[in-house]
Amino acid sequence: MTSGRRWYAAALAVALLVAGCTRDDDGRFRPGAADVGDPYVPGAGNGGYDVDHYALRVRYDPPSGRLTGQATVTATATAGLSRFHLDLAGLTVDRVRVDDAPAKHRRDGSELVVTPARGLPAGKRFTAEVAYGGVPRPLTGELGDGGFQATGDGAIALGQPESASTWFPVNDHPSDKATYDIEVTVPDGLAALSNGVPKGQTSQDGWTTWRWSEGAPMASYLATLVIGDYRVSTGTHAGKPLVTAVAAGLPADGPAAAALARTGEIADFLAERFGPYPFDAYGGIAVADERIRYALETQTRPVYGPGFFRGDRPNTEVVAHELAHQWFGDSVSLARWCDIWLNEGFATYAEWLWNEHDGVRSVARAFADRYAVTDWTKPSVDPGRAAMFGDAVYQRGALTVHALRRAVGDETFFRILRGWLAERRDGTATTEDFVGYAERVAGRPLRPLFDAWLVGATAPALP
Repeated sequence: MTSGRRWYAAALAVALLVAGCTRDDDGRFRPGAADVGDPYVPGAGNGGYDVDHYALRVRYDPPSGRLTGQATVTATATAGLSRFHLDLAGLTVDRVRVDDAPAKHRRDGSELVVTPARGLPAGKRFTAEVAYGGVPRPLTGELGDGGFQATGDGAIALGQPESASTWFPVNDHPSDKATYDIEVTVPDGLAALSNGVPKGQTSQDGWTTWRWSEGAPMASYLATLVIGDYRVSTGTHAGKPLVTAVAAGLPADGPAAAALARTGEIADFLAERFGPYPFDAYGGIAVADERIRYALETQTRPVYGPGFFRGDRPNTEVVAHELAHQWFGDSVSLARWCDIWLNEGFATYAEWLWNEHDGVRSVARAFADRYAVTDWTKPSVDPGRAAMFGDAVYQRGALTVHALRRAVGDETFFRILRGWLAERRDGTATTEDFVGYAERVAGRPLRPLFDAWLVGATAPALP
């Protein structure tokens, strides 16, 4: 465990104990919780353990739509466990081993319930190996579709707040971040793109295996898998690998390729304001599937839907938004989904910063225009599950960021941002954490400002 994660692991252990993952009647072990307790994603996440690493080996056959996988989950028990849960939707489990011994397993809806041969004492590091397979299905619900979706030439695994459980067993909540090694085998001629540093490709008997490694802790919804016919460009930027890919269904010299080509430039612009880029690789993927009507900040390699690249002009605003998430959302992640403005408000504000730099529109104009049309009855913090991707989270969140800047001045404002990102790197946070940090750096109370701009029911006075 890196030093950047020690505080997070301790806090997670306390939270899981409070959630009821303690000892059972015999004084030693009891079942881990089947839900992390986040009301925005009921049923997601699990208690009793903290995942350190996922090693995933998957094979996907597009004609049949079948995926087979082997997942090795390395975790630490945060309580004495008689059994534990993993999130896994719609796939068949063939066998499970815990610490190299066969383990009992059963399905309970989208939960995989694992009972090891022996109880796992609190503090024990263990490995769970899961062999599984089937035809993955996307998740559908009030927040839209997400997860593994078959395409004409491959597949796209993508979605927020949930997607990972549709293609591998996982503790599916951003409060439990982990590192990843991802190995994907597909028919020759197809690309298999994922997160992190590329680790090479090998081919055998008509199949090619692509390998990726993400060495920084990553929230599970940020894990992606994109398979198909893509024009893949590889290079380096600032001494780190940069991998971009554009679907063959998009023009080779079109706006998607042009926008992704500015990835390094935009990341450097943001690094000047937020501090060093937090990961070991850069990149982006432009897909052609019309079902993907959004862009997502999948760690190190954001995925962009085709709707962002309709015109002739490269849409670099969306690239700035998703790259800003590498700091706000990916490096410093949510402890709970009701604080999603910490992701989206800052990423939207990064769009304003980039547009000003790129000669599109000043930050002051963006702020004034948005202030004039904002519905102040809708809060940014705890907006409700149905509104977690609403304008209040994105736009009112960005207004709050600029209000803070106007209140404390540029020097203190950017010192707050850089210090916050450095202190919380690789961890998770809440709104209360950010307000407390901003007050500490500014040296004065800021709670009334945040209350007015984030949750007040009337238009706040301009600072």
